[in-house]
Amino acid sequence: MAKRKSKVTVAPQPGWALYLRVSDEEAQNPDASKERQRFYLRKGILERSELPVIEEYSDLLTGRNPLRKDYQRMLQDARLGKFSHVAVERADRFGRNDTEALRAIDELHELGVAVRFANQPDLDPMDPDDRIIVTLSFTLARRESMLLGMRVKSAAQAKRQAGGFVGRPPDGYISIQDEQPNRKSYAKRTHHVELDVERAPIWRLAWDLLLTDKLTLAEICEELHIRGYRYRSGRAFVSMRRSGKRGANYGTLSHIFHNWAYAGWIVDEDNGYPPKTLRGNWEPIVTTEEFERGLAILERRYVQRLAKRKHDYLLKGLIYFELGGDRELVKLTGSTSNVGRIGGGTAYYCIPGSNINFLCRQVEAEVANQVTRINVDSELLPTIRAAYTNDIADKLAVVLPDERLRIETALRTLEEEEARTLRLFAAGKVTEHVWDNLWKEWQERRQKLRISLELADAEQSHYVENLEGALQIIAKLGVLYNQLSRSDQKELLRLVVERVIVDPEGFVRLELRAPFAYLKQIANGVCQELAGKQKTSTHAGQCSDWTLDCDSGRTRTFNLLIKSQLLCQLSYGAITSRDYSRVTMGVKARCASLYHPSSA
Repeated sequence: MAKRKSKVTVAPQPGWALYLRVSDEEAQNPDASKERQRFYLRKGILERSELPVIEEYSDLLTGRNPLRKDYQRMLQDARLGKFSHVAVERADRFGRNDTEALRAIDELHELGVAVRFANQPDLDPMDPDDRIIVTLSFTLARRESMLLGMRVKSAAQAKRQAGGFVGRPPDGYISIQDEQPNRKSYAKRTHHVELDVERAPIWRLAWDLLLTDKLTLAEICEELHIRGYRYRSGRAFVSMRRSGKRGANYGTLSHIFHNWAYAGWIVDEDNGYPPKTLRGNWEPIVTTEEFERGLAILERRYVQRLAKRKHDYLLKGLIYFELGGDRELVKLTGSTSNVGRIGGGTAYYCIPGSNINFLCRQVEAEVANQVTRINVDSELLPTIRAAYTNDIADKLAVVLPDERLRIETALRTLEEEEARTLRLFAAGKVTEHVWDNLWKEWQERRQKLRISLELADAEQSHYVENLEGALQIIAKLGVLYNQLSRSDQKELLRLVVERVIVDPEGFVRLELRAPFAYLKQIANGVCQELAGKQKTSTHAGQCSDWTLDCDSGRTRTFNLLIKSQLLCQLSYGAITSRDYSRVTMGVKARCASLYHPSSA
């Protein structure tokens, strides 16, 4: 949560807000933990105050997460002036993220709300000396949280090494609580995994159907659905889509067929447990040989499915259709009709279920035409560099002083805090161990602030280097694009182009990514400035050839109505293929003369 620089416009209503938090590890008995916190709040704070309790806020979540529901609601109510004080049992109940907790306390102070802790009711977080103790409490809470996380991970690793299953068991298995040798023991309960006698036969049947190598995943879902089976979550294997069509939900089924736990193996690549290295202590539903045979069947089908995709859509994920007006853009998808024909059929970019479609080869040819025309006149480079540097200098003149002031203020505050702690250490109020820990923390914070200060001074040179890199890419873009392989063209487009937009008339335009879009803006500004100068200038009338900026010079892909009429005549033999080519070229030439008057 970013620190809010709020101003108190209405005095807060006098009263207490109680904040209770139960962490994940206490979730087995959260009510007892909350009642204990209420007891300490009454004894430590409320009995010593005459102010009423206005509201109680409670969360069941780790303190490392600042997005706790009631924690955020408490901050929001504080901004509305609903209470004047917040009571918490201990600092770590307020949060285990020291940076977030201190920022929240500072914001509450600016709103006129005081924060008090029941275990140290006289501690004021805004007092310079008390602030050190509060900061240390939050730091120790974060350290404890980190140690707890390390212990949990170590316990999980130890359980895996012993053959136990960590986490929720997969569908077909259930978690069984182990018997406790001592009923009065307060140790956390342990569990082991066993076969679910009701659901394990479902997945044994699913594997049998897969291993026949006769049914697809969708057909396996249909077979299981006919027998009345469902997923453990209650989701049906086959359900009705919004379009009214039946559809098989085989995504989860595919994940299950790839889960080595059903073959009795523990797999955790992140922690160094690849398949077939660590055996689990539960009964497998399928043998290892059957599981690997099923994987081989799925892999073969996947390769075959990829082989059928004969067309590689260059603009997949980039191309959109412009509906016009203020309506949003609609993403176009790739579709190939008659894929069984020689050559792989005809590929389109289209909106499924509509008559809006554009031939892939025509759209991609126009995109290639526009990309190859992207370049910047070499004689204009010095002028563009100067305009870019001036623009960055104007922006940094506003940003950098505030950033430098913030860093310098933080350094002074750190030095003052160190000086106050030194006085407490000299007076014997702070132990040597605490002083050493705080001194190390101050050195780290001081080093980070100094690095930030150096980075702020180097920002402008960094921006200039980015300009040179963008200019080098643009200089090579128009020359190399058509020489690249299709996969390299696709990668290049995703680095340079944000979106390819086609309007209802079939016109194509490109929207560039940063920093190319910004560089285009700079280049256009330079062109307009040079165009306004006298014609005696050496650059008069010259401009960087930014095709993407030519609103009046866009190239039309082809009129859909004319295209369909000509194709019908061609199919009935009314015209020859030569006539078709001649007429289409003539139509495109007329379109070019309409939208490119200078070339008419």
